[in-house]
Amino acid sequence: MLFRSLFSLILGFAISSFAQTRVAAPKHLRNKAVPMAKAITGTTNYDNLNAIPANHKSAMLTPEEAVMGTTWYDLQSNTSMQNRIHYYDDGTIGGVFTFGLSAPSYTERGTGYNYFDGTSWGPLPTERLEGDRTGWPAYAPWGENGEISLAHFSEGTYDGLVYSMRPEKGTGDWTFLEVFGPTGWEGMLWPRMATGGVDNTVIHQIPITRPVGNGGTIYEGIDGAILYSRSSDGGATWDIENELLDGLTSDDFAAISGDTYEIQARGDVVAFTVGDAWTDFVLMKSTNGGDDWEKTVIWENPYPLWTSGVTDTFYCADGAKHLAIDMNGKVHVAFGINRALSDDGTAQSWFPLVDGLGYWNEDRPTFSNDVDALNPYDDAPYTELVEDYSLVGWAQDINGNGEWDILGEVGLYYVGTSSQPTIMIDDNNQIFIIWAGITETFNNGLQDYRHLWGRSSPNGGDWWGGFVDLTGDLVHIFDECVFPNVSQNSDDYLYLNYQLDNEPGLSVRGDEDPPGENKIQFMKVSKEEFSVGIEDKPAIRDIDVAQNQPNPFNGTSTVYVNLNKESNLSLDVTNMMGQVVYSINAGQTSAGLNKLEIDGSQLSSGVYFYTVTAGKSVVTKKMIVE
Repeated sequence: MLFRSLFSLILGFAISSFAQTRVAAPKHLRNKAVPMAKAITGTTNYDNLNAIPANHKSAMLTPEEAVMGTTWYDLQSNTSMQNRIHYYDDGTIGGVFTFGLSAPSYTERGTGYNYFDGTSWGPLPTERLEGDRTGWPAYAPWGENGEISLAHFSEGTYDGLVYSMRPEKGTGDWTFLEVFGPTGWEGMLWPRMATGGVDNTVIHQIPITRPVGNGGTIYEGIDGAILYSRSSDGGATWDIENELLDGLTSDDFAAISGDTYEIQARGDVVAFTVGDAWTDFVLMKSTNGGDDWEKTVIWENPYPLWTSGVTDTFYCADGAKHLAIDMNGKVHVAFGINRALSDDGTAQSWFPLVDGLGYWNEDRPTFSNDVDALNPYDDAPYTELVEDYSLVGWAQDINGNGEWDILGEVGLYYVGTSSQPTIMIDDNNQIFIIWAGITETFNNGLQDYRHLWGRSSPNGGDWWGGFVDLTGDLVHIFDECVFPNVSQNSDDYLYLNYQLDNEPGLSVRGDEDPPGENKIQFMKVSKEEFSVGIEDKPAIRDIDVAQNQPNPFNGTSTVYVNLNKESNLSLDVTNMMGQVVYSINAGQTSAGLNKLEIDGSQLSSGVYFYTVTAGKSVVTKKMIVE
C-alpha cells in the first residue's frame, strides 16, 4: 500500500461545509496539455493486467450511505452520466450500474441492479440482468408501478440495444426487448433513456450509431450520429424510430463522441443536450412529447465541424453535463469546463487541471465562440462567465493557506477538475448540483482524489449557497468518488448513487491503479444539511426591496420585494417622529417576487419611511405622500 498523505481531516460530519474560497492551479499546471483517446465501449486490455478472482466483500458505511453493488469494471461513463437511480413516492428506490468482476476481459459484464424496498437494499448483485454481455445502462420508472432499464450490447457480441423491464418494480420476472438502429447501422452504443407522459408510459431514447473508431461507419455524414426514438407501449411499437433530428445533421456535427449527451423528461417536456470540447454544446427541447423540437446552441465552438487542423487553445465545455426540467418546464444545465488544443492538426488534447463548473438556464444568454468565453479564471479579460451566477463550482482551499495543495496528477477521465455534474430541481424549484472535484490534501502519494461536492440555489439559479463536501467524512479520506447521478424525484432528501474506489482513476483505461473492487454507493442527503450557506444569506438585501412606485403618490403605491428564502414578511410606515402610522403583515411568504401595496389615502401629505422586515433582515427606504 502506498504511503497515504493527508494534511487536514474534517472530523465528525458526513457533510462538511466551506466558504466559497477559490483556489486555482498555478498557470504552468493548468497549461499542461494531455492527449485524449477515443471513448471506450468495452475494455482496454493492458499487458500488465492479470485475471483477478471475483470474490468480493462490502460493508455499510454511515447511516445515510450504503453499498448497493460492487464492480471491478470501473468506467461508468466516458463523460456525462445517464439516469441511473430513481426514488419512488412510496419510499422505494431502484438503481443500476455497469457490473463486471473478472478483469481484464469482463466477459460477464452487464447491468447490475438493486432495489430498496423502503427498509433495506437487496443482496448485492452477483450477475447481470441480461443474458448477453452489455454495458452502459440507464434506468427510469415505467408505467403505473414498473421499472425499465436500457443498455447496449457489447462490441463483438450482438448489435443494437436491449431493454429490461417489468410492470411491478422490485419484484417479478424481467422481460427483455432488443431494438436496433437503421438498416446497415443496426449497432448503436452508449444509449440514454428517459420516460415521460402520463404515468411515465412514454419512452424517449437517444443512442449514437457506432463510430468508425469503434468498428462502425459514417451515418449520413456523421461519425456517430445521435438518433431519437419514441415508444408509448413499452417498445412494442415505435411511432418515431431512429430519427436524425433537424439541428443534429451533418450541417451541425461532423462527429459525436460516446456519452457526450443525456436526456430528461417531465410530462410532455423532453430535453437533451449534446456536445463536448470539439462540437457545439446544444440543447434540443420538445414541449409536446417529442413531436417537435427546438434547438439552442448554449456554447458555440470556435472550430465548428472540426475533424482536423491546427487550433489555438480554447476554453470549452468538457462534455460532462446534466440537465433538469423545473416545474415550469424550463431547462437548467450544469456542465464541466476545460480547455482544448490540436497542435498537430489531428490529435486532440485536454487540460487536466483546468477547473470550473458552469450553469445555464433558458432565461440566460448563450455563450459565444470566443476562445475565452468559458474561461473560468479571475484574470481572464474576455470571459463570459460570472462567478456565483454562471460559474458555480470550483476547487476549495481546504487548509485555508491560499494555495491549491495538490500533486497535479489525476485520473484519466478527460474532464476538468470540477466536473461529472448531476443536477436536479425539486417541486419547490430549488436547484441542487453535485459534482466530482479534485480535493486538495487528499491523495495516495501518486494521484489526487476526487470528492463529491455540491451547492444549492433556492431561487432558480440567481445565487447559490455554500459549498458542501458530501464525502468529507473520515470514512472517505482514501476514496475516489466519481460518476454521481441524482434521482430526479425527491422528498426532504436527495437520493443518488456514485462509484467509490480506493485508488484514483480507471483501471480499464490503463490508469495507474490495478483492477480492484469498486463500490456502487447509495447516498441519502438531507436537503437541509445540503443547503448550508443558504440560511446565512439575508432574506432580503437593499437591492431586493424596490423603491415604491409611484413616488411621490397620493393614492396607492407598490413595493416589490424579492425574498431570497421563505420568511415572515411585513412592512411598517413611520412618520418623521418615528411613529408607526401604517402596517402590512403578509405573514409567512414564499421565496421569490412579492408585491406589497401601501394605501396613501390613510396618510397626510409629507415625508415617510417604509421598513420592510423579512425574518431577521430589515431594509428601510423613503417615500413622499402628496
